Amino acid sequence: MVVSPSSERRAPEHEAVRRALLGVMDPELGDNVVDLGMVQRIEAEQTGVVDVTLSLTTAGCPLRAQLMKDVKARVGSVPLVEEVRVHFGEMTSEQKKSLMSRARWMARDNAPETEIPGSTRVAAVASGKGGVGKSSVTANLASRLAARGLTVGVLDADIGGFSIPRMLGLEGHVTAEAKKIVPLEKRVGQGRLKVVSMGSVEGTSEDEAIMLRGLMLNRAVQHFLEDVRWGEMDYLLVDMPPGTSDIQMGLARMLPRSEVLIVTTPTLAAQKVAARAADMARKGYLRVAGVIENMSAFVCDHGRSYALFGSGGGQRLADQVGVPLLGSIPLDPALAAGGDTGQPASLSGSGPAADAYAALADRVVNEALPLVEMAGCTARLFDQVEEVLGPKS
Repeated sequence: MVVSPSSERRAPEHEAVRRALLGVMDPELGDNVVDLGMVQRIEAEQTGVVDVTLSLTTAGCPLRAQLMKDVKARVGSVPLVEEVRVHFGEMTSEQKKSLMSRARWMARDNAPETEIPGSTRVAAVASGKGGVGKSSVTANLASRLAARGLTVGVLDADIGGFSIPRMLGLEGHVTAEAKKIVPLEKRVGQGRLKVVSMGSVEGTSEDEAIMLRGLMLNRAVQHFLEDVRWGEMDYLLVDMPPGTSDIQMGLARMLPRSEVLIVTTPTLAAQKVAARAADMARKGYLRVAGVIENMSAFVCDHGRSYALFGSGGGQRLADQVGVPLLGSIPLDPALAAGGDTGQPASLSGSGPAADAYAALADRVVNEALPLVEMAGCTARLFDQVEEVLGPKS
């Protein structure tokens, strides 16, 4: 008997889809749609089509477009998924009562493990190897986003290889208030940066090695997530260490709504290693939001471009992973100078690097990681319950 190729396919795993949905957050309630009881049905077919039905607090909930986009992005990254179809229904009165009971319980007794708001878009800047410029990309992208009037947090998760404080021109040490770390802050135009790094902890030095084993490195990142008073933020960029090990796995567990920006250079070797970082992100049910190609070419004063490290690696990786190439950052002497002096080249106003980062920030905000609009459907319902039952004591 001849077996057709379609019959050999396996349907996406129901549990894998459910776990991916744990990363879809209701930004007003600060919890995921699975635990809030909003996921009513998951159906996966051998063709790779997955149908997800969400029940909303009201049929006209303004958050439905955001939720649809997040569900498609998260579930679409699950192995074997070819198409995601999202359907909406409306909660029954009992379901609404259950959801709001959970919301009140969380607000009263179960404070989130981090103070990162539910509306904050969290992006881990990662790659499979060192030397591709993750920290430079993180510092320059964060600065450019802040220049748009946004509040941007930067978590330097490269515990032993920290460089963010110098690149952003931040001096001094973080302080503590009420047992919480207060990030260093820097105004950038109408926006601001909030930064936490091992390099900003009193007692550390740029010239002294930090010697910690894997579990301790992971605990340090956990400390920066759980014990920092982040406050309101539009974005949180996490500068990841190179590789695919403890810290990467820990972030997927501790902050499952993180999304990943993969950094590579044009070389084939860097592309292949970066593909492993994308694979690890997806195995941890994190969405890969896009690829950033760094060191794409050198542009001389006469405007001629030289591909010193080859060409096409960023696009090849994006095609391989199935995500967009968000930007190509050229080799520009201003980047190295800015990193040494704490004056990011992305803020210089003109030049190849500044222009590239302006375009990258536009794509991040408008396409890859759009800001969450707090439209108010569940918030209004919560207010109504508060009026009836009274505020929590």
